Amino acid sequence: MAAATVFAYRPAWHGGFLWDDDAYVTNNELLTARDGLRRIWFSFDSPSQYFPLVYTTFRIEHALWGLNPLGYHWVNILLHVANALLVWRLLARLNVPGAWLAGAIFALHPVQVESVAWITERKNVLMGFFFLLTLLAWAVFVDERTKRPWHFYGLALVLYGLALSAKTTACTLPAALLLILWLQRKRINLESILQIVPFFLLGLGMGLVAVWWERYHQGTRGALFALGPIERILIASRAVWFYLGKLIWPSTLTFIYPRWTISPTHLLDYVWLLTAVGLCAAIYFARRYVGRGVEVAAVFFVATLSPVLGLIMLYTFRYAFVADHYQYLACIGPIALVSAGVASLAGTFERSRPLIFGTAVAMVATLAVLTWRQSTMYADIEALWRTTLARNPTCWMAHNNLGIVLFQKGEIDEAIAHYRKTLQMQPDFSDADYNLGNALLQKGETDEALLHCQKAVMVQPFDPDAQVALGNALFQKRLVDDAIVHYEKALALRPYYVIAHYSLS
Repeated sequence: MAAATVFAYRPAWHGGFLWDDDAYVTNNELLTARDGLRRIWFSFDSPSQYFPLVYTTFRIEHALWGLNPLGYHWVNILLHVANALLVWRLLARLNVPGAWLAGAIFALHPVQVESVAWITERKNVLMGFFFLLTLLAWAVFVDERTKRPWHFYGLALVLYGLALSAKTTACTLPAALLLILWLQRKRINLESILQIVPFFLLGLGMGLVAVWWERYHQGTRGALFALGPIERILIASRAVWFYLGKLIWPSTLTFIYPRWTISPTHLLDYVWLLTAVGLCAAIYFARRYVGRGVEVAAVFFVATLSPVLGLIMLYTFRYAFVADHYQYLACIGPIALVSAGVASLAGTFERSRPLIFGTAVAMVATLAVLTWRQSTMYADIEALWRTTLARNPTCWMAHNNLGIVLFQKGEIDEAIAHYRKTLQMQPDFSDADYNLGNALLQKGETDEALLHCQKAVMVQPFDPDAQVALGNALFQKRLVDDAIVHYEKALALRPYYVIAHYSLS
């Protein structure tokens, strides 16, 4: 399994840095600053969410191999391999049939490529590693045969803290602890509830920090995020079916999917919700015949997805409500259910066992080929954005980011064309105004550049990059005093901003 997984990700071995990798790694001053480790853990200087363990691993790797992406990719791949092995061992510990097959599908399913081949998603694979270790420690703790079980309880709490410090979506783990008790037919009484309370409090605390950070640091406010409760429920129900569909039939996997238009007045938007309610009812009434496994798989899938279903606003929802990496751990539920079904069929129909296992092997091999093919998309940032636009032509974020790549390559005219397309689709996207202003300055078209830089600052007055760009445009117009004002504003917002210091001097 390990060897097959490493080989399936062969196209990503020598991949470059992709989107957001600059904020997380290449331009992240926290990885090199003398006080970087302190600021990673005890400040709000993070370029994204509060992921201190992720930035700590990046800081260590930066000291070991600098900005060579090879090392970062290999760490992601090896963590994913470890997670697949942990899925196998956890399910085997819980006596789930087909545990090894589940681990293999988890390892080689192409929906996992986004989490593994994208360096920024270290948070996913690292969180998954400690999340699964926590569940394994908990499974040992609740086993009556375990000697000194409280050692494993303490270990589970420590591991859970590490999972939360890698990514706060680990806050759903207490639900998984209850599901393990339910699946193992353990007593769910006051004592077991009290044992789960510390996990719940840890998850709740970190979850509230994440919600606050998304709202006030990531800016999940404004018209793009102004969704009512009914709209959020409709988005969530559709997203559940979307993720399940991509697991069953992983075709046209895309880095950024089209953003759905949801309206409480459109009756068809309720189909996903009604179908989900119907499926829940069917599972409930069939529980006597199919056992607890189906319930556990379904609840784990939805509960683990719950932070990213749309009930809570995320920054990424400005351009898409779904992403492959959101179901990195949640997919274990359906995968385990299918694998258990295959193993049960093989046990029931012994004469057909070679055919059943042969079909399973062929399925895993097909998934490996699809993973190889999907990994090629993540080997190069320009290929990533061009492929995204080929599959989602109306993706304004992809147009903007392809423009950035082309600008860095010196293809200014084509970059400007993509920035203009971005603004046609999303007129209030200040990043595109900032980028277009910079590109126009490069061509010497100062007057139009100044207009776009002013608009960027008007929309995002607390963006130090936009302040510097406006300062540059004003300087080109020989309005030196005005330029100095904006350079100083940039430094007030980001005191360590080297470019602003240079421009001011």
